[in-house]
Amino acid sequence: MSIVDYLHAWYALILHWVFQIQHRQVGHLTKDRQTGVYVREIRPLNEQLYRLVIWNRWMEWLDLSRWWRLHLHHITTTAGRDMLHPETKMQIPGFVKFFKVKMEDFEPSDLDKFHNFDEFFVRRLRPGARPIAEAEDDTLAVIPSDCRAVFFETVAETKKLWIKAREFTIAQLIEDEKAALTWAEGRVGSFRLSLQDYHHYHSPVSGKVAWWKSIPGETYGVDPLAINSDVDVLGRNERTAVCIDSAEFGKVLFVAIGAQDVGSCNLTPTVEEHGVLKKGDEIGWFQFGGSSIVVAFEKERITFDEDLLDVSYRGIEMDVQMGQSMGRATQKM
Repeated sequence: MSIVDYLHAWYALILHWVFQIQHRQVGHLTKDRQTGVYVREIRPLNEQLYRLVIWNRWMEWLDLSRWWRLHLHHITTTAGRDMLHPETKMQIPGFVKFFKVKMEDFEPSDLDKFHNFDEFFVRRLRPGARPIAEAEDDTLAVIPSDCRAVFFETVAETKKLWIKAREFTIAQLIEDEKAALTWAEGRVGSFRLSLQDYHHYHSPVSGKVAWWKSIPGETYGVDPLAINSDVDVLGRNERTAVCIDSAEFGKVLFVAIGAQDVGSCNLTPTVEEHGVLKKGDEIGWFQFGGSSIVVAFEKERITFDEDLLDVSYRGIEMDVQMGQSMGRATQKM
């Protein structure tokens, strides 16, 4: 390569960086499932720089310190309380513009209808905005939320390629070693919700709620930088676990995990009363903030869609929407 070619390559790279910063595409690389286009997540540059500093391997001593955990707890409780104030309504138009939120997908779509930012954050979808894939076929599992997701065929591969915390296990996640044996060699989907996403979560399968439990914990961020660190953020954060007994998939574990700025993980009355869910039915919702979901299936009870596995094994998240296909049941009991 000549000097001219070398300089031209650097010039093109710099222009690309400038374009990404101008369009706020400074987050993690994802693939849009609907368009097939690879794009970086929209995020304020200062927030991305903050994450790069905090989740650097040399800073993990700080992440595990009592002072830092108390600091995150203070941020979370303060943010949740502040979002209830009427004056936070003024933040909504700028937020929608910055993150390019498609308000036509929601009810109400008129921003003036929201009394504060918290109401906007827990906004509901317009009927029909997220069709449930093959709604009458319970052998097809669906995506539980609008998010960025990865999928792996074993818990071991999940730990090796994505959730790299030394302490992470299904037993740690639900704080029950005996119950966790059901999914010890199972298949796992990890779903990450960002601030701009629809924050209600839905059942990936049809079945009856066998049990659920709320687990108190911390409020670490669930950014890929945090997930890929040695700190078990998923097993340390506040979370709610739900076990769904499905005729097609066996026992399915659904864990809603709070994160920095998330006030709580809430459940619908149907789930709290151990009712019956149809795939796509709402399980609950997160209050203000980013958050995460882990769904685990018993060993060889699901075949994840090939396009989802392809990007996951390359360490890239797929940008998906609630109701899209996740995978097919492989056997019946």
